Amino acid sequence: MKLTTVTNVSVDGVMQGLGSSEEDRRGGFERGGWALPLFDDELETFLGRIYQRADAFLFGRWTFEVFAHSWGAITEMANSPIGRALNSRPKYVASATLTDPGWAQTTVLSGDLAAAVRELKAKPGGELQVHGGGTLIRWLLDNQLVDEITLLTYPVILGQGTRLFPATGPDTALHLIDSQVTSNGVTIQVYRPDGRPQYATQDPTAP
Repeated sequence: MKLTTVTNVSVDGVMQGLGSSEEDRRGGFERGGWALPLFDDELETFLGRIYQRADAFLFGRWTFEVFAHSWGAITEMANSPIGRALNSRPKYVASATLTDPGWAQTTVLSGDLAAAVRELKAKPGGELQVHGGGTLIRWLLDNQLVDEITLLTYPVILGQGTRLFPATGPDTALHLIDSQVTSNGVTIQVYRPDGRPQYATQDPTAP
């Protein structure tokens, strides 16, 4: 399986608290609920297709618990295309402390995470999908385990909140595979990591 990440971000890269004002107030974040006003039927259909492509899902602890108490527990959400995909596929959660996930078809990965993810990727199938989970995504990128990145960028600048990519970290070149935009201005880019970026060097003959 190829490992793909799917992340909703603002133009300034914030991924925190997209669903509601109370979803995630860590760090004093006060601008939650920024994605829902722009989340229309077009985007819901697009994401539904993405979730349906998954053969399995990989989560960090925080995102897993949010999803388990929403897509896994609320009847209306569980019966949606996204909910049906999540509830019918194997789920893996990276956590050193979780012992009872309480969501059917869930396995906790608590040992050597890199080895466990490589083992999952070696299984036959299409996609092992990661949704949300900034800490997990950054770790996967640092360990060169990501095959494809999908960014849904909403036309809003938040000015605060946890960003997908930190201020400092490893550099990665990206190859654009696909790009589209919804009627509400949400841009969707699909990238493949492509080694380190190329950097221009000063021309010694330049004036």
